[in-house]
Amino acid sequence: MSKSHNQQPMEVANGIGSYLSENYSGVFSIQIVPPGWIHLELSPPLVAAWLQSLVAGSLGRGGNTKKQESKEESLISNAQILNPAHLFAIQYAHARCCSLLLLAHREGLIELREPLPNSSPAFWSVISPEQIPWLDSNAKLCLNHPDESRLITELVQVVDDLEFNDRGGSVNWEKAGLNLSQAWEKFWCKCRIWGEVKILSPDLAKARLGLLIATQSVLRFLLVEKLGVLAQMEL
Repeated sequence: MSKSHNQQPMEVANGIGSYLSENYSGVFSIQIVPPGWIHLELSPPLVAAWLQSLVAGSLGRGGNTKKQESKEESLISNAQILNPAHLFAIQYAHARCCSLLLLAHREGLIELREPLPNSSPAFWSVISPEQIPWLDSNAKLCLNHPDESRLITELVQVVDDLEFNDRGGSVNWEKAGLNLSQAWEKFWCKCRIWGEVKILSPDLAKARLGLLIATQSVLRFLLVEKLGVLAQMEL
């Protein structure tokens, strides 16, 4: 744009930045840096609302149980040929999320809907989740640990790829699932929910639990809808 408008890159960037600031101030903050980069940072309330939508099931949690159950059963014979090690890592991360959700259910932190008799155990789902305390008293995202941020970034990337169908054919879903599962493992190693965190910082524990729910939802969708394998609750 600098050449076509006969302006310096910083002038072009500042012009675009001014327009965005005037029209989208509640969506993201903007910083212009040499030689003409425009850095955009999503506002904490917007990130919080997006995470809450995943917790509430925006990727199809629940729905027609019999239809989903039939689909998962059919996956056993129609599974794609995947790298076994990669597939196990993704399934393990999903199963670990499920076991932690069941623990939270038993301790009364969340309420899960039990599966119907003779149905797949993967149909445990969160019942009407309350608003997760994603933001602190200063309206800043309380999930600011580097491994929390990395996991959120991976969730954004995967959901963007899922939502924009025109890119679906070019996405390596196995790699996407592996990246997400690795980000989840690092998050879980560094960012605890129970013990001292639950006692001293209950809102942080709930926010991390919300991130866990969002991750389980996306992993399950990836496994079933994109990789064509069962999303098992335990391995």
